Amino acid sequence: MAHHTQKKAIVLVANGSEEMEAVTVIDVLRRAGIHVLVLAAEPSATPVVCSRGVRLVPDAYLGDDAAKIGSYDAVVVPGGVEGAASLSQNAQVRSMLADFYAQRKLVAAICAGSLAIKTASIQAKVSQPLRLTSHPSVKDQLDRDFHYEDARIVVDGNLVTSRGPGTALEFALRLVGLLVGDEKMREVAAPMVLGFDL
Repeated sequence: MAHHTQKKAIVLVANGSEEMEAVTVIDVLRRAGIHVLVLAAEPSATPVVCSRGVRLVPDAYLGDDAAKIGSYDAVVVPGGVEGAASLSQNAQVRSMLADFYAQRKLVAAICAGSLAIKTASIQAKVSQPLRLTSHPSVKDQLDRDFHYEDARIVVDGNLVTSRGPGTALEFALRLVGLLVGDEKMREVAAPMVLGFDL
């Protein structure tokens, strides 16, 4: 197989993001050789305090170097009630998700992060209702606008959604498969001792 340029993904974080979901995606994508930018929605150079008090030091902050965002292949929105709310209400995040979706780049969300798919108005750009999933606690905010599925992971074109901390590993591995192929996904999964089949 020809060597392709390194794939690049943005993982968005904000105060109140679910750390298991954010860090699992960051970790697994980096294991696969994908360049990951941890991008905070917070305004200043402070750590992000996640939903269970874990502090993450982001690689960059929204608005730092917005010009380079266009060179990324994927954007991921983790859950966590407070973090998902602030990401989904952020105008820069909404336009990034809409742009990435329109450019057929991977747009991924897990747990309450799926609310950002709604606020980015991605569903307005397509004729059929988009298929997605989320944490059960926010299903009622999504099932009117989307074709909601109670599945662990839903892939609809370049939109990928998942349910919560318990599905984060499968979600992250699926993103690896979509970005760099199933062979790399299996190679990354092998030493992780999953206990479930991909």
